[in-house]
Amino acid sequence: MSAPTLTVLIPAYNEAATMEQILEKVEAVDLEKEILVVDDCSSDDTAAIVERLFEGEEHRHLIRQPKNQGKGAALRTGVEKATGDIVIIQDADMEYDPNDYPALIQPILDGETEVVYGSRILGNNEKSYHRYYMGGRLLTIITNSLYWAGITDEPTCYKVFRRELIQSLALDEDGFGFCPEVTAQVCRLGHRIVEKPIKYCPRSIEEGKKIRWQDGIEAILILLKWRFKKLPEGGRRYEQQ
Repeated sequence: MSAPTLTVLIPAYNEAATMEQILEKVEAVDLEKEILVVDDCSSDDTAAIVERLFEGEEHRHLIRQPKNQGKGAALRTGVEKATGDIVIIQDADMEYDPNDYPALIQPILDGETEVVYGSRILGNNEKSYHRYYMGGRLLTIITNSLYWAGITDEPTCYKVFRRELIQSLALDEDGFGFCPEVTAQVCRLGHRIVEKPIKYCPRSIEEGKKIRWQDGIEAILILLKWRFKKLPEGGRRYEQQ
């Protein structure tokens, strides 16, 4: 197998109900890819399912966190291990469709940008709970006001980066704050976020949706913090080749 074009980075916490199904959908995408599942110390069979499916497979790795730390910490661990030219974040539930990968990575392959977000708004999808939908719209408005990002869906899961860029960022947030943190930093560094429409099928709280209103408040505070915080110097800043 040749070196992977794409690293699919999947943070997972107690996702045994959907883990096998989402991995089957990721595997079915016709791209040379590495799949990294970072298990955030799940108490169910998430890790065991991944171990079974990855056994003997090249470029397929299960990474176990030593303790439960949150999505952001899991993503930092995965980003450090990524080897693909491009890194895409994939939730372990079934809300997002991996068949969107080719369209999402194409602007980076074409040299158009270093960052692509998959927009649920442009995709004209079914909306989640009203409060989640409105919260996402508010975060996007705040992002555009603070950073002139010109995007429609800041809190989308599908965030895609050239690997050298995502590995160079000074990411610190352990939980869902990863999303506003990474958005703020790429905007502050002058990277244009290109959006592509994606398919989206929201799940309910009963089905395992984990994000809460407190995470929205935290996201706003992170966006405000990075608007005025000094950017890291030197090697932590990605210099486009």
